[in-house]
Amino acid sequence: MTTTPAVAVRGLAKAYPGVRALDGVDLDVLPGEVHVLLGENGAGKSTLVKMLSGAIQPDAGGISIGGETVVLGTPHAAQQAGISTVHQELSLVPDLTVAQNLFLGQELVHSGAPFLDSSAMNRRASELLAALGLRLDPEVPVRRLSLAVRQVVEIVRALSRDPRILILDEPTSSLTDREVTELFTRVKQITATGVGVIYISHRLEELAQIADRVTVMRDGRIVAAGLPASTPLPQLVRLMVGREVGQEFPPHRTTHGDVVLKVRNLTIPGRVEDVSFDVHAGEVVGFFGLVGAGRTELLRGLYGLDRSSGTIELAGFRLDGGSPRRSLEHGLALVPEDRHGWGLVLPMSIQDNISLSALDKCTSWGVLRRSRVASLGKRFMAAMRIKARNGTTGVEMLSGGNQQKVVIARTLAAGSQVLLLDEPTRGVDIGAKIEIYELVAALAAEGKAVVVVSSELPEVMGLSDRIFVMRKGRISAEFSHSTATPEALLSAALTHEKGTE
Repeated sequence: MTTTPAVAVRGLAKAYPGVRALDGVDLDVLPGEVHVLLGENGAGKSTLVKMLSGAIQPDAGGISIGGETVVLGTPHAAQQAGISTVHQELSLVPDLTVAQNLFLGQELVHSGAPFLDSSAMNRRASELLAALGLRLDPEVPVRRLSLAVRQVVEIVRALSRDPRILILDEPTSSLTDREVTELFTRVKQITATGVGVIYISHRLEELAQIADRVTVMRDGRIVAAGLPASTPLPQLVRLMVGREVGQEFPPHRTTHGDVVLKVRNLTIPGRVEDVSFDVHAGEVVGFFGLVGAGRTELLRGLYGLDRSSGTIELAGFRLDGGSPRRSLEHGLALVPEDRHGWGLVLPMSIQDNISLSALDKCTSWGVLRRSRVASLGKRFMAAMRIKARNGTTGVEMLSGGNQQKVVIARTLAAGSQVLLLDEPTRGVDIGAKIEIYELVAALAAEGKAVVVVSSELPEVMGLSDRIFVMRKGRISAEFSHSTATPEALLSAALTHEKGTE
């Protein structure tokens, strides 16, 4: 293997008002290696990726590819130089087909005629998808795909450009274990051809499967470069957060209040079938299952986003057949899986986003009072420990973990008593995860009821007082915190029988 880096950065620096995002970063990625980049949200990883992908320009420093200095002034220039990036937040066009998205900007045309060759694009798209183990109709619109399948399509699009350097930013956050294994197999195939991969993930357990070397960032700087993948996880966590991290999950409560959420025979045609369960005040109830099991659809039905049959009672009020507005008015709130698409208004400020579900508290005689918006935002920024200069900071400027805190703050500002959390720590670092876990425990201690959907077994087991497992839209098993094991949960997710432990 050549010692000339596939990509090298030297002294990269970037500052924003009040924030030094990068401070003299040096990094080498060799051809044919998977170089994992670790760090808390806000450590500078995203800024570095945006520079390598041509989205922003450094204030100082330089980038070289294959030993030659390059200027990546635009995303197109980065692609031309051989850098393909799969960002954490997907960039597919929902109303275009899978094939059209795969070839967006590099469409195939008929020989000798300026017309799109749809047949050729569909045929080639099927080949690219099959190479990653995905059987998918290339003519289906992307908006009809689950988030997990969209993630795979985004990765396939990046690979279709035959990159010299591939950047994967949280690529497995919405994938099943099988899909993760298939992705890792494909990544190894790519690196075998000499492509260098920069891999960003908060799932530290993935390192042993995918990493060759590991670099850790904190506060815009490299604090450890080129560590072996065998580096103990506690050491990596200490490097990431700059301190010792104690127990990941808070202790469980053993007593709970009355039933506040009662669901009977909830059905969403083709998605959820005859689901019944109760949630008590002060209780955290988890839902686990493989992608496509109906967990997200269940939460959408409970919140009133999708039409459903059956009964939903919240503290004695019937909500079935309702709407998100009615749910929110009666104290039921949803923190969606896709925070950018459904949870935030990105061009707006932190305080404006927090106040969106509590405008009645910020108005007087129908007039919005900016002082009340600012006061509400300040209170919940402090309560949620949201890191930003002030409440007028644009929410799009925040790290993923802080954005998630804003979504949760918005639901709490509305006075919600039952929270539906769909993948609450998707794409956030270990430090922010622990803060969210502590917040969930604190909410339960206040008497709020929390329903958590998570694809991560340790998370759903560590947070939940009870766990329901779903398979093909139905509840296949129920476990208490004391009886839940990874083997039992996975078995219930893969089998038909309905049981109780």
